[in-house]
Amino acid sequence: MHAIAMLLALWALVAQPSANAQTQAATYTFVRVDTRAQHLQLFLYDEHGQPFHRFDRLASWLAERGQHLRFAMNAGMFEPDFSPVGLFVADGKKIKPLNLADGRGNFYLKPNGVFFIGDGDPRIVASSRYLALDHDVRLATQSGPLLLEHGAIHPGFDPDSHSLRIRNGVGVDGPIVWFVISDQPVTFFEFARYFRDVLHCTDALYLDGNLSVLYDPAQGRDDAREPLGPIIGVVEGR
Repeated sequence: MHAIAMLLALWALVAQPSANAQTQAATYTFVRVDTRAQHLQLFLYDEHGQPFHRFDRLASWLAERGQHLRFAMNAGMFEPDFSPVGLFVADGKKIKPLNLADGRGNFYLKPNGVFFIGDGDPRIVASSRYLALDHDVRLATQSGPLLLEHGAIHPGFDPDSHSLRIRNGVGVDGPIVWFVISDQPVTFFEFARYFRDVLHCTDALYLDGNLSVLYDPAQGRDDAREPLGPIIGVVEGR
């Protein structure tokens, strides 16, 4: 980008809770969540043990309880029965334990990681480091691979890769959480570089690429096309 265009793009990142930004050939839609003022929650099952599956069903369920779903995104990979592949903690309750197994697929491309909120700022850490930090965790979701770890792009990403997908992920910067979905298919390397070079995150986690969807009614977005497993969102109200 030219210098003026870059300044305008960075101003947009700070000034708007949800917007679009462009880097070279790809554009991205992002949502900025300030956890000092906004309440993030993870969702999977309703009170009858049934998966929510869809953003609109979750929004209706919350509305019945006097709450408003401001934003939501798929929150990690899941099994055929819609249970999480890895760690899942919602409202302080551990629904699925940490998964440190080896396997095939993006989840198992080590290092994978955990996004979590405990008694401090949101964090993203390698899964192998999580157990040492598992104190008073309110929410946590495990996915993989890590996009960034301490500012370094995952060593397994190929800058010349031709594997293109719509991808979504999460990055952290102090109390600020960035949720990002690509508007066009991108590589892992391009996606990680966006978190590093544009959003200036030091740690970021891939959420999915086979099913990457966003719910943001303020922007007219409700992407859900297939049943979902874990969902993360900002909830307002009592």
